[in-house]
Amino acid sequence: MIGNAAILRVAEREAERFRSANPHAFAHHASATGWFQSVPFHWMKDWPSRVPIVAASAKDAMLTSIDGQTYDDFCLGDTASLFGHSPPALAAALAQQAREGLSYMLPTERGAALSKKLAAMFGLPQWQVTTTASEANRAVIRWCRGISGRRKILIFNGAYHGAVDDAFVDLKGGAAAMRASLVGQVHDLRGTTAVVEFNDEAALAAALRGGDIACLLAEPVMTNVGMVRDAPGFLQTLRTLCDETGTLLVFDETHTISSGYGGHGVVHGPKPDLMVVGKSIGGGVPCAVYGFSADVADRMAALNRSRPAGHSGIGTTLSANALAITAMNTMLGEVIAPAAYHPMLRGAARLVAGLEQEIASAGLDWHVTQVGARVEFLTCPTPPRNGGEAKAAMHPELEAAIHLFLANRGILLAPFHNMMLVSPVTSDDQIDRLVGAFADCVKRLKE
Repeated sequence: MIGNAAILRVAEREAERFRSANPHAFAHHASATGWFQSVPFHWMKDWPSRVPIVAASAKDAMLTSIDGQTYDDFCLGDTASLFGHSPPALAAALAQQAREGLSYMLPTERGAALSKKLAAMFGLPQWQVTTTASEANRAVIRWCRGISGRRKILIFNGAYHGAVDDAFVDLKGGAAAMRASLVGQVHDLRGTTAVVEFNDEAALAAALRGGDIACLLAEPVMTNVGMVRDAPGFLQTLRTLCDETGTLLVFDETHTISSGYGGHGVVHGPKPDLMVVGKSIGGGVPCAVYGFSADVADRMAALNRSRPAGHSGIGTTLSANALAITAMNTMLGEVIAPAAYHPMLRGAARLVAGLEQEIASAGLDWHVTQVGARVEFLTCPTPPRNGGEAKAAMHPELEAAIHLFLANRGILLAPFHNMMLVSPVTSDDQIDRLVGAFADCVKRLKE
């Protein structure tokens, strides 16, 4: 058990160490007065340090700051650079595309090649491109409502699917509640969004058998409320219930592409009706895709024939721009391959083994969860079974102290519940340094 006094002592000491080691970062944020809260986008403030590290460059699985600090990067842009920063093939392809033009509002030959690669990798025949996974999820929700004639969607408690208002509903005391963090929300979403706990088959069946759910939007493994694994047989039950009730099953695999080539649904099953993938498939270039079955495509085409011409509410001018198409085509053709997952999964297993050994040696009742190349340690004794349990088990002050301790020793984790990613170019030495620094941190917390 780590006491609050120990957490505060380590946090204060590490905060001072960070300030001393990063004078240029503090000066940068003091002078960046043109940005709200000193950053171009507000979530860049979501780090435990007093100010965020200011990046200068990154390559493979290393990041360098403007203070000259180098980091073993296990954050990797929160999945955007899951396959390493700036793979050479991607850098060369982007440079060529920049010379040829960036956005035409027209299809390209590379786009035709990309569609075939997407179908081959993910097992769905039809695809569309958006600029972000948030936009893709919004489009999928609209399509599902349109082709089913049903108004409601179903999500799991604690889920996050990007900046999608429909998904900002939680369970509180067993009842649906608007998520208080949603800025400027004026519509009550509870009439069109239902929510149940992950791994609760009875609640899932009851919600779907009402016959009014257009789609179930889910990560096959929850990753945005800590990591919550699916109970044995749960995903197949989910597929069976969707088939029984005429509900469209949507997998948001933006994070669970870490499970293996083709994502969690391809590697472990079942197959969804629609899926969304963002971030990593463009290597960090803003882009995302959503794919769907032939049956869904036919229903979408019928809906298009039945509606008046004009704005659909789906898509933006920059969706499927030439730069994004080239980025994805190159990543799927030359970087994201079955062979790329071998070092990722082997490295993640090494990381899990190392962390588990240090936790056991320290006599802590913590545990480690793995989803392919994605790893997370949770400071609670048993793995949570759903979003409610995951939120209750979080210890923000302890997690922040560990994160800052590791950053001060050149180890960069994701700021969101200390998630770690292993890329194809992450070395064993980097993994071992993380495990060693984690062990040192635990010792300081137990002093």
